[in-house]
Amino acid sequence: MYTIDNWQRNKPYPLGVSTEFNHTYFSVVMKEGKNCGIILYDKKTGREKKIPFGEQNKFGSIYSMAVKDLDINRYAYNFYDGNTVFTDPYAKVILGHEKWGKQDGQLKGGFSSGDYSWEEDKPLKIPYENSILYCLNVRAFTKHKSSGIAHKGTFRGITEKIPYLKELGITAIELMPAYEFDEIERPKTISGMSMKDMASSYMEKEKPEAKYNCWGYKEGYYFAPKAAFCSEKDVTSEFKDMVKSLHENGIEVIMQFYFPNTVKQGLILDVVKFWVLEYHIDGVHLKGEQIPLHVLGTEPLLTDTKLFYYNFPYGQIYDENEVPKYRNLASYQDDYMYIARRFLKGDDGILGDFLERQRKNPKQHGIINYITNYYGFSLADMVSYEKKHNEANGENNRDGNDCNYTWNCGMEGNTRKKNILELRKRQMKNAVTMLFMSQGTPLIYSGDELGNTRLGNNNPYCQDNETGWVKWNRNSLGNIIFNYVKDFIRLKKSHPILHNPGELKILDYIGCGYPDLSYHGKAAWRPELESYSRHAGAMYCGFYAKNRNGENDDFFYIAYNMHWTPHTFALPNLPKGMAWYLLTDTGKDGKIEATHEAETEQQHVDVEPRTIRIYISKQEEGASVNSQQQYDKSAF
Repeated sequence: MYTIDNWQRNKPYPLGVSTEFNHTYFSVVMKEGKNCGIILYDKKTGREKKIPFGEQNKFGSIYSMAVKDLDINRYAYNFYDGNTVFTDPYAKVILGHEKWGKQDGQLKGGFSSGDYSWEEDKPLKIPYENSILYCLNVRAFTKHKSSGIAHKGTFRGITEKIPYLKELGITAIELMPAYEFDEIERPKTISGMSMKDMASSYMEKEKPEAKYNCWGYKEGYYFAPKAAFCSEKDVTSEFKDMVKSLHENGIEVIMQFYFPNTVKQGLILDVVKFWVLEYHIDGVHLKGEQIPLHVLGTEPLLTDTKLFYYNFPYGQIYDENEVPKYRNLASYQDDYMYIARRFLKGDDGILGDFLERQRKNPKQHGIINYITNYYGFSLADMVSYEKKHNEANGENNRDGNDCNYTWNCGMEGNTRKKNILELRKRQMKNAVTMLFMSQGTPLIYSGDELGNTRLGNNNPYCQDNETGWVKWNRNSLGNIIFNYVKDFIRLKKSHPILHNPGELKILDYIGCGYPDLSYHGKAAWRPELESYSRHAGAMYCGFYAKNRNGENDDFFYIAYNMHWTPHTFALPNLPKGMAWYLLTDTGKDGKIEATHEAETEQQHVDVEPRTIRIYISKQEEGASVNSQQQYDKSAF
C-alpha cells in the first residue's frame, strides 16, 4: 500500500511524474490551485482515490507531492483543480487512446517504468552534408496491405522496413507527429448555425462518416509516444526499440513537433530536452510561430542535436565569424521547392534563383531541400496536376494550397497518351536530379520514390485510406523512379564534391586552374543567364574535394535544359589525360553509370527539350593519374 510521505522533500521539478528509489513524485501547474490534488485510478478494481495537495505542496503555481511505495503498474492517474479533472500535460504514457479512432472514456496518465536497456546506443551525429532525409507518417507508411509486413501502421512496422530504407540509402527518417494527439475530428460549429441545426442537416444520412486528422498538427500530449502507433501495449519500449534498431543500421530519427500559440515556451524547451534524453532521438523539427528559438539554439544540451525550423535567428545565436563544431541548426522552408518547381516547368526569369539555390550551403547551419513534402502534391501528381482536387476531404475543395507551381504536361490527371506519360516520367527524373545535385541536404517524402499518387489531393490530412497511404506494389514507372532515386543517393554519397561541408565560392582559391563551381552555355565559361533563359551548364571541379582514399574527386558537368526546344552546351576542357563521359540523361532509362565511350571528339553536345544530362570526368586509358597541376590552360 502506498503512503504520502510528508517528510520527504517535495520536488517541483521536473514537472509530471518521476520516480526515485521507492518514491514517486507528482508535480503539476494548477490554474486555480483551490481544492486540488491527484486522482489515482486502480486498474484492477476501478476505484478512484483522491489525494489533496496542501500548502506544504505549493511552490508558486506548482504543486508537488511524494508518494511512497506506489505500485505504478497498478495505477493510472489524473489531476483535479476544483471541479475540473485533467490529464497531466507532462504524462509519459497516455491511457484510453490505444486504438486508432477510438477513445475509452477520459484519458488518464500512465507510468513509465524507465527500465530499458539502451546498451551502447547513442545519437549518430551524421553531418548535414552526409545526410539523406526521408519524411514519413507512421501510420500511412506501412498501413497499406501491399507493405508486406506484420505490424502495419506502427513503430514496429518502421523497424520492419529498415532493410528497405537501407537499400534506398536513407540516413535519417523524419517522423510527422508521433506524440499522443486526438485524431478524431470533432464537428465544428459553423458561423450562424447551432449544433442542433447542424445535426438536422445530417438528417439524410443515418450517421456521418468518421473523419480523422491523420497528420496530428494540433496540440497534444507531447511527452508520450502515440499509443495507436504501437503494435502492443508497451508504447515506450516499442518506440525505443525502433530508435535503437534504426541507429544500429546507421539511420537517425528526427521528430516533428507542432506547437500552437497556446503552448508555453517553457514546455517546448522541456519537450525537446526530454525526447533527446529519454528516447535518444537525433533531431527535432520545430513547427509553430512562438518557438523559443534563441534559447533552443544556445542550449548546451542540444549542441549535438539537429534542430530544424523555417529560419533561426542565426545572428543572435552565433558571432559573425563563428562556425559551430557541429552544425546542428538548419533552415527548413519552401523556397527551394517552389523555385525548383518553377524552373522545372520552364517559367521565365527563374534560372538565376535556381542556380543560387543549388549551391546554397552556409557555414553556420544546414539547408534542407525538398521538391515535395507531406503537404502539396506528391512527385507523381506534381507532373500530372495543376489544380488541387481535394473534394474527398469534405471541405468543398477549399482546403489546401491554391498555388502549386506545377504543370500537368498537357492533360490534367490520368491519361493513356504515351507522349504525355513519357514527358511526365522525364519531369519526375528531372526533379530528382535537381534535388540531388543541390549542395544542401535532400529530403524525400515517403512514397515519392515509388511513384505514388494522391489523385491530385494536395492536402490529404484526413485520407486514412489508399489516397493517404504509401502503396508498395510498384508498377513499371515506380520501378524506374525507385531505381533512379537509389542510384542518385549512391552517386551523391560517393562523390564529396556533390555534398561539400561548405558553400562553393565560384572561385579558384587553391590555384588549380579551375573554380570549384563554374557556369557555362553554348560557349564554355560564358553562361547565358538572361531572364528569358531556361538552360545552363554547371561544372563541379573535383580538385576541391577528396574521396575516402584521399584522392581528388571527379569533375561533374550538369546540362540543365528546361526549355521546350533543344539547346547546345559546350563541354569545358578538362585537365590533360581526362575526358568527359555521359553519366545519365533524364530522357533515357537505365542505370546512372558512365558510358564506355568518351566525348573526346565532341566539344559541344545537344540536349533535348526538358532534359538534364550529367557528364563525369574519367582518366583516359593509358593516362597518368591527374593532379591539381595537370590542367589544360586552353580551357580558358
